[in-house]
Amino acid sequence: MTTAFGLIIIGDEILSGKRADQHLPKVIDLLGARGLQLSYAAYVGDDPVRITAMLARAFAAARETGDVVFSTGGIGATPDDHTRQCAAKALGVDLALHPEARALIMERMQEVAKEQGVTYEPDRHDNVHRLNMGVFPVGAEIIPNPYNKIPGFSCKSGESAVHFVPGFPVMAWPMIEWVLDSRYIPLYQKAAYVEKSVIVLGSMEAMLTPLMLDIEAAYSGVKVFSLPSVDHPKYGRHIELGVKGTPDAVNLAFPALLAGLHHFDLRLGPKLVR
Repeated sequence: MTTAFGLIIIGDEILSGKRADQHLPKVIDLLGARGLQLSYAAYVGDDPVRITAMLARAFAAARETGDVVFSTGGIGATPDDHTRQCAAKALGVDLALHPEARALIMERMQEVAKEQGVTYEPDRHDNVHRLNMGVFPVGAEIIPNPYNKIPGFSCKSGESAVHFVPGFPVMAWPMIEWVLDSRYIPLYQKAAYVEKSVIVLGSMEAMLTPLMLDIEAAYSGVKVFSLPSVDHPKYGRHIELGVKGTPDAVNLAFPALLAGLHHFDLRLGPKLVR
């Protein structure tokens, strides 16, 4: 079974429009560079009940079907950050200060004090509070943060895991890359997936559906896709029609798709390969 990758994006600021989400396209790119695909994504605001329910589903997917899920946002220590607590509740475990996280956070606080030319005071209220950023569900493993050392965390569920990173792209993206490159290299399929398509001008999907069904039935290992557009600035009304899958299967199916299109009185635009 192919491992499914999921993405959860947490934060009121995304749903209110105060900030535009950048994680979805970036995670698609990070996975695509490794021959992988994102199977699903979800957005949720800073509501503990909804976050807990969504994470419970993510942990169930990791446990039951081996999904790998990334969660961005809400792992700080301000009142509107609920992800750490919700993850523990969804798993039914306690929260505890992770010893590695504690050491990294203290190291970061010492560096900041040095940069500011002040004495590091570990018992000062704000410094003690910052340690809450290392309070994770019991059993969690840390995800290194190359930007400021404040780690994220991973929680295993069955054979797979849900990985939690900050909402800041400058931190989240290298942390996601680290997770992929340190834990999931055996899943990489850089040479095992390809897309080939053609621009079909002025046609309707209903006309092409029988051909699409015939191609999928005749060539195992491929999926036919159809992406219609009604107002493209260059092609106007058109359909991008193609096949995707393993290179060997696509190399057989795509010529058959083109041959099938020639039975219609259609104008074809450029061919695309991804």
